[in-house]
Amino acid sequence: MSNAAPVSRRRAIALAGVGVAGVAGVAGGAGALIQGAADHASANPGAAAGAVPFHGAHQAGITTPAQDRLHFVAFDVITKDRARLVAMLQEWTAAAARMTAGHDAGVFGAVGGVPEAPPDDTGEALGLPPSQLTLTVGFGPTLFRDAQGRDRFGIADRRPPALADLPHFAGDALRPELSGGDICVQACANDPQVAVHAIRNLARIGMGVVSVRWSQLGFGRTSSTSREQATPRNLFGFKDGTANLKAEDADLLRDQLWAQPGDGPDWMTGGSYLVTRKIRMQIETWDRSSLAEQEQIVGRAKGSGAPLGRRQEFDEPDFAAPDADGQPVIPETAHVRLAHPSRNNGAHLLRRGYNFVDGSDGLGRLDAGLFFIAYQRDPRRQFVPIQTQLSRHDAMNEYLRHVSSALFACPPGVRDAGDHWGRALFG
Repeated sequence: MSNAAPVSRRRAIALAGVGVAGVAGVAGGAGALIQGAADHASANPGAAAGAVPFHGAHQAGITTPAQDRLHFVAFDVITKDRARLVAMLQEWTAAAARMTAGHDAGVFGAVGGVPEAPPDDTGEALGLPPSQLTLTVGFGPTLFRDAQGRDRFGIADRRPPALADLPHFAGDALRPELSGGDICVQACANDPQVAVHAIRNLARIGMGVVSVRWSQLGFGRTSSTSREQATPRNLFGFKDGTANLKAEDADLLRDQLWAQPGDGPDWMTGGSYLVTRKIRMQIETWDRSSLAEQEQIVGRAKGSGAPLGRRQEFDEPDFAAPDADGQPVIPETAHVRLAHPSRNNGAHLLRRGYNFVDGSDGLGRLDAGLFFIAYQRDPRRQFVPIQTQLSRHDAMNEYLRHVSSALFACPPGVRDAGDHWGRALFG
């Protein structure tokens, strides 16, 4: 029999990993954990196959070539303790660096800790490759002042002007419980289990500091963010995102995507603003519409994706071209016309949305549609005017219901192992 003293459950938990409250006081903090992930990746290069670099000037998951799967979550901050919130963000950053490299969320992992303690990873991604996992974080307006107007964390004066509340758009049927949020995390991967694992572990780490407000699973990307990707189709069967901003468009990305010096507070320079909209599609009604009507509504050919009156998908639309009756071949109410930069003072968006099917609505119809995700330099000059036009005039509105909406400020990337999400905001 061993002479070692029995390990109490409390001591075992302390040995198994550092909790949120104590992470800031541990030698090296988040930086040490992130560096540990990097060292482990160097020693085990096979573990990082298919990994997207975590550190950089911009957060991954924005211009990264769009992956096939999504798990998006919005959190409410439930603590009033600024130090606990910052400590959680440090620990989140360490876990994110590890998971995007293909490792467990914690130092000990799903099976390497003390048996008497809960593991510091949930284990469902054991044996799976990184699957190009990216984790992108953003901060909502209510983190700066909550619904009661309280400045809970002393950062109200750091709220960027571009993080202005979105207006009510014509036809909105928003559900408050599916909208807003203090902090968001977008997990994209080519394996749904890898994306869900990442969100699950961040929620586990944040217990007592944040709680899940709402979340959304997505499949089948509905935009291309690289010229190497083929244009995908949405649940209406049309190619979606043909005219999207691409990672190769360096000048447009500078002008339309990344916050520049002088745009707002310094902590957002190099970041971007994220708008999400959950758009339910009335697909049963759409499916009873004629092909000709569908193409007139969209303004593109369903098969090729070419603008009406043109031959190839990437041909520029000719909005002045008449049809045989002298009417515009692309109708005035067509989606492609109303969303085009020429109708919106040159505004572009970088979209990386996903299809969703959330079961049925109990009335014999699928609860399905588009989870719209768009990044931009300033929503007041980009998303808001575009959506205002669409909400008022788009013929597609007959088949759409906007049920969720949110806005977040996504800071620049985590530069190195000594950096963490929110450091410049809370520093």
